[in-house]
Amino acid sequence: MRRPKKFFSGGPRTFVITFVVIVGIVLLAQLVTHMMNTDHVAYSQFSESLTKGKIAQLYQNGQQVEGVYRDGKRFETVVPANWDYRIVERQKDIAYVILPPRQFSLPLILSLLLGFFILGAFLWTMLRQSRSSGSSGGGSGIFGVGRSNAQMFVPEQVKVKFDDVAGLHGAKEDLLDVIDFLKNPKKFSKLGAKVPKGTLMIGEPGNGKTLLAKAVAGEANCAFFSVSASSFVEMFVGVGASRVRDLFARARKNAPCIVFIDEIDAVGSHRGRGYGGGNDEREQTLNQLLTEMDGFATSDDTVVILAATNRPDVLDRALLRPGRFDRQVNVPYPDVRSRLQILQVHIKNIKCDSSVDLDKVDRSTVGFSGADLANVVNEAAILAAKAGIKKSNADMFEEALDRITLGKEHKSIVLTELDREMTAYHEAGHTLINILLPDDLEPLHKVTIVPRGRALGVTFSLPERDKYSSNEAEMKALVAKLMAGRIAEELKFDKRATGAHNDFEKATEIVQKMVRFYGMSESLGNVVYKDNDQFSDETVSLIDQEVRRIVKECYDMAAKLLRDNRDKLDKIANGLLESELLSAAQVYALLDMEQPKVATLELESVEADSTSV
Repeated sequence: MRRPKKFFSGGPRTFVITFVVIVGIVLLAQLVTHMMNTDHVAYSQFSESLTKGKIAQLYQNGQQVEGVYRDGKRFETVVPANWDYRIVERQKDIAYVILPPRQFSLPLILSLLLGFFILGAFLWTMLRQSRSSGSSGGGSGIFGVGRSNAQMFVPEQVKVKFDDVAGLHGAKEDLLDVIDFLKNPKKFSKLGAKVPKGTLMIGEPGNGKTLLAKAVAGEANCAFFSVSASSFVEMFVGVGASRVRDLFARARKNAPCIVFIDEIDAVGSHRGRGYGGGNDEREQTLNQLLTEMDGFATSDDTVVILAATNRPDVLDRALLRPGRFDRQVNVPYPDVRSRLQILQVHIKNIKCDSSVDLDKVDRSTVGFSGADLANVVNEAAILAAKAGIKKSNADMFEEALDRITLGKEHKSIVLTELDREMTAYHEAGHTLINILLPDDLEPLHKVTIVPRGRALGVTFSLPERDKYSSNEAEMKALVAKLMAGRIAEELKFDKRATGAHNDFEKATEIVQKMVRFYGMSESLGNVVYKDNDQFSDETVSLIDQEVRRIVKECYDMAAKLLRDNRDKLDKIANGLLESELLSAAQVYALLDMEQPKVATLELESVEADSTSV
């Protein structure tokens, strides 16, 4: 039903505002003109001018005297209380007026009017802002600081469904109970069952937590409140708790509904960590949230709370107990099948030619979030636009992946011939080990000595599949590959350069995990040594010895392989010096070796949707 149109709106309101503004401008102009044209003179100067007959008009209001010189200039002064006004009567051609004591002067009148005008305009603006914010449910107005600024979406506005969310199959299954509860609450209440009041979605940024919350609301066909936890806490004590109360009051009026709190760790972290007003305000906000979710006066309205965080370790235990956030839904990085679906969704928004192989892009993006995949597609489109071509091709996607993972190519860096040669042999060492240990390392993709990001050269491997665990042989092979860069430099130049620093850092981290966490050390056995544990000096020494032993074992293995295949090392390095970039096929052709076939997963074709994570 349409609301009746108010008179003070539209045209009438514009007219009134315009009229008030014009009146204010006129009054202000008169006041400024009066002040600019009026001189403040001393009493002695006034007496002298009066005696010499320079004054044409004179107005007296008590001790305040204003007048006009014969040349038209205005002045004002203050006379003594015992001033003899009869001196004016002895002057000729002077207009003398004594004003009533209570009459205000023109500057005073204009000043008062201007002050009232500014005050009225300020109050009217604040009142209008508070009313508008109150009607929209926000809390930005000065009179609505305690109101929640959560955005409310009615069922007609939430059009996202589970079919619109690519991947995340496990998370969808975990949230089906929430949807069923919102659709059929009586089915649970008849059996005395209580569906979890709150569901906490845990996952790294960009994996689709917010989109999942919208999809739950869309599937349940109910109202949806969305708010960031950081918006609860303000500098004023008590505002956060007031906003939490207001949010849940609005949610209960619109039940059944979903309340989605993003980045809940902003108010839900452990209490008692510090002192001061800011910390007290956050704790008051958290206490109010705990009470609203499961307190003494909690109602049985069908209000489901969804929250998202990537820091579950900092949340207060009271927030995670049964009756509040009963369930935790993991929103992981997409797997190989989910990444393909997400890429198919995003690629619909750009133009691509037939050279783009999504399966290859999929295998190149292990560990990418949904937002990262969207960025890859968008970066490829940007590169195509900059190149002036109408469609993105495979090279654009390759360059987009390189930019995101390694950084932009540094064309301004000029290397000496010795630096180029050392970089070529360094990368050739990595590449050759990658080829000689095919069963334990991911297949070679390409190798380059073009500087990118902080690296002067890079050897790329393309995984055949997502890996969720590694065995001891694979980890040792990876350490040997990391050591091979330094070994190749020593074989060719008998020098040690700084380029292997990052390789050593990664290798040390891998071996320490083998020794301390994975039980891959005969001396230490199947014992886990955590970072915060207190070790004896003997244990620390044993860990150090085992790390050094395994690193040396991998180093010696890589050194033997490179020495035995020195001719192959030289061929790869010379090929890099000539071309700067070699694909896996080109490397195998240089070595006159047959390239192993890459095993690919048979993924069923997926229809692209209009929305993605």
